[in-house]
Amino acid sequence: MGKRSRQRQKNQTTSRDNRDNAGWGAGYADIVKENKLFEHYYKGQGLVPDGEFEQFMEAMREPLPATIRITGYKSHAKEILHCLKEKYFKDIQELEIDGQKIEAPQALSWYPDEQAWHTNMSRKIIRKSPLLEKFHQFLVSETESGNISRQEAVSMIPPLLLKIEPHHKILDMCAAPGSKTAQLIEMLHADMDVPFPEGFVIANDVDNKRCYLLVHQAKRLNSPCIMVVNHDASCIPTLKISSDGKKDILFYDRILCDVPCSGDGTMRKNIDVWKKWTTSNSLHLHGLQLRIAVRGVEQLAVGGRMVYSTCSLNPIEDEAVIAALLEKSEGALELADSSADLPGLKWMPGVTSWKLMTKEGQWYSDWSEVPSSRHTQIRPTMFPPKDAEKLAGMHLERCMRILPHHQNTGGFFVAVLVKKAPMPWNKRYPKLRKDVSSLSAAQTGGSPAASIPAHTSHLPESTVEEGEAGGPEGKADREAEEEAPTGAPSAQETTDKQDGVCGPPASKKMRLFGYKEDPFVFLTEEDPVFTTIQSFYNLSPDFPKLNVLTRTHEGKKRHLYMVSKELRNVLLNNSERMKVINTGVKVWSRNSDGEEFGCAFRLAQEGIYTLQPYIRSRIIGVSVEDIKVLLTQENPFLSKLQDDAHAQAKKMVMGSIVLKYIPNPNAPAEPQCPIQLCGWRGKTSIRAFVPRNERFHYLRMLGVEVFRDKQGLGQKQRDEGKEEVEKDAEEEGAVENEAEMDLENGDENGSSQPKTDSGSQAASS
Repeated sequence: MGKRSRQRQKNQTTSRDNRDNAGWGAGYADIVKENKLFEHYYKGQGLVPDGEFEQFMEAMREPLPATIRITGYKSHAKEILHCLKEKYFKDIQELEIDGQKIEAPQALSWYPDEQAWHTNMSRKIIRKSPLLEKFHQFLVSETESGNISRQEAVSMIPPLLLKIEPHHKILDMCAAPGSKTAQLIEMLHADMDVPFPEGFVIANDVDNKRCYLLVHQAKRLNSPCIMVVNHDASCIPTLKISSDGKKDILFYDRILCDVPCSGDGTMRKNIDVWKKWTTSNSLHLHGLQLRIAVRGVEQLAVGGRMVYSTCSLNPIEDEAVIAALLEKSEGALELADSSADLPGLKWMPGVTSWKLMTKEGQWYSDWSEVPSSRHTQIRPTMFPPKDAEKLAGMHLERCMRILPHHQNTGGFFVAVLVKKAPMPWNKRYPKLRKDVSSLSAAQTGGSPAASIPAHTSHLPESTVEEGEAGGPEGKADREAEEEAPTGAPSAQETTDKQDGVCGPPASKKMRLFGYKEDPFVFLTEEDPVFTTIQSFYNLSPDFPKLNVLTRTHEGKKRHLYMVSKELRNVLLNNSERMKVINTGVKVWSRNSDGEEFGCAFRLAQEGIYTLQPYIRSRIIGVSVEDIKVLLTQENPFLSKLQDDAHAQAKKMVMGSIVLKYIPNPNAPAEPQCPIQLCGWRGKTSIRAFVPRNERFHYLRMLGVEVFRDKQGLGQKQRDEGKEEVEKDAEEEGAVENEAEMDLENGDENGSSQPKTDSGSQAASS
C-alpha cells in the first residue's frame, strides 16, 4: 500500500468514532458552518417542529458540550462522584476566566444515579486555570484507569435501552472504538461480588486496526466476559455452543446494532461534515445498514431485544431501514415503546412519511417516480410503505430522534426491536434444510434435530448462514459471504486439533488479511503450572482452572488469563469460524525471581478483583495510612507499615501478595469501598505493583492531592498520559498492540511517584 493510500485510509473516519469519543474543545474554527443543501433537505423533510428550525441550525453551529460518564459497576463509582462534586465541581462554580463565568458541570437528567455529566468547558479554557488543569489531569488519569469514560451524551442512550441483565449474551455488531461496549460490560458486572457473570459481550468490528481501539477501551474495565472479534457485521458468522452434550446455535439475548452512517448528527463536533454532507451519502449507506440490521435480527433469540441506532437524522438511514426490516420480518419483529424508559430525555417520535432528494435537489416521494437510470442508486426500501394499514401497524412513531437544540446534545436516532418469532426465511429452502440436516446429524452422531435448539424451529447452522443471508438482500450479500467463514469445516476435520486450543482459523478457509493473533490455549486441570500456584496462593477448591488460558503453544507461559465459563464454551466451539482479536483478563504474570520463593507467577493488578475471591493466603489487611505509604513510596521498609499490617507481613515468605483494605462503616471520612492491590513482599521491604494512573486514583480516594509538575519530567509524563487517553478519538487505528501496563520492568512504578501539593513524597491528607 502506497503512502497516499495509507494517508487516505487514515483520513476515512466514520462518524461513530467522533460521536463515541466526545472531545473537550471546539477546534476547526476556519471551517464555515454552512451547507445550503443540508438546510434545504431538512426543511423539506419537516423533522424539526414548526418555528424551531433556526434554533436547530444555531445549535448545530455551537460546539458540543463535553460529557463524562462514571463507570457505574465499580464499587469506587460513589467515591469518584463524591470527589467530583465536593472537590472539583464546587471550585469550578466560582471560577471566572477572562471575565467569563465558567458554567458548573450538570448531571444528565435522564442518566441513572448521576453517573453522567456535561459541561461547556473547552480544552482551551481548561488549560487557562491551574484549578482546571488539575481537573483535566483528574479526567485524563481516571479515564486511563477505567473509572471514567469520555463519551458523547446521546451515545450513552442505546445501552440503557437494551435493559441488560448479568446473564445476557450480548453482541455489539459495529463496536469500535468501544464507548458503548464499555457501558455494556459495566451493566453485566452490576454486582461486583460476582467475578464471573453468566453473560458476556462479543464486540465486533470490520476494521482490524480499529479492533485494537476496542481492545484498549475494554481492557480498562478488566472483565473476563468480553471478546473482541473481527468480521464484516453484514455477514458475521453464526456461532455454536455446547449444551447438554450437543451443539446448539448461539442466539443472543441482546444486540446493539450501531451502524455506520453519514453522521450529520455529529456536525457540532465533527466539523468536516459541514462541507462534505450530501444526500447521496445516505443513499449509499442504506443498503449496508439494512443488511447489518437483518443479520442482527437473524442472530437474536426469540424474546430478545435489538437496538438499532445511528448518529444521523436522515430518515433514509433511520425509519426507512426500520420499516424495511419490519416488512421483511412479516410480524416476527415489533418496535418496543421506550417512551418511559429514560425519563427526562427529550426526543421526537419517528416519522411515517419522508421523501428522497438527489444531490442536484430533485425530490422523489415514491418509487414509481424514480427514473430507471437512478434505480441502482435509489431502492424501493428507501421509501415509506404505501399500505396505510401496514404502516400504522409498524408503529414507527415509537422510534426516537434526538434533536440537538432540545437538550444541547448531538443529533441521534434510536429504535428498540423485540423479536417475537423466528425470522420467516428460516422456514424456507426445504432442499437445503434436508441436505444440511443430514450433514449435521453426521457431525453430531445423532438425529438431525441434535444440533437445533429445542426451544425454536431454527435451521442448523449452515442453513441459517445460507438461508437467512440468502433471503432478504441475498444477492447483494453473496459476494461478501464468500469471504465469511461459512465454508464450515466439519467436526471430523477438527477433532485432530489439540484439546482446549483456539488458534487462528486455517488460511484455506478464509482470507486472513491483517489477522496475526496468537492462539488462545486453555490449560488443563492437570497442567503443572497449577501445582505451585495452587499451594502458594492456597486457591479454593472451586477455582475454575479450565477457564485459564495462555497465548502460546510452546515455551514458557508468560502470562495467564481468565475468561468466563460461557466465553470458554464459545471459544472452543468456534475457532474455525471466528477471528478473535482479544479476550480474557490477565491474572498472573511470570516472574523468574519468584521461582526461588515457591511460585514463578506473580499476581497481576488487572485481574485482582476477578481472582481475589479464590485466593485464601498471601493476603495482608491494610489501613488507609498503609495504602498512602505503599502508593507514595517506592520500596518502603516493612517497618513503615502500621503494627497490624507489619505483623502480618513478617509472617509471610517473600513473593507476590494481595494488599486488602476493608472499609470501616464507623469511619465515614475514609473510603467506603474495598480496595485490593497487588504487591510484593521483599526481604526487608514491601511494594505495590500498581500502574501509575491507578495509583493516582486510589490516592485521590484517600484524600491525597495528586498533581504533577508542568516542567521537566513531570510535564513529559503529563503529556504522555494525555496523549494516551486522547488517541482513541484523534488517531484511530494507532493502538496496534494491547495497552498492557506490565510492571515487571518497574517503569510504571519507578520514577513516576505522584507528588502531593507540598511536593513531598510522604503523602498526607
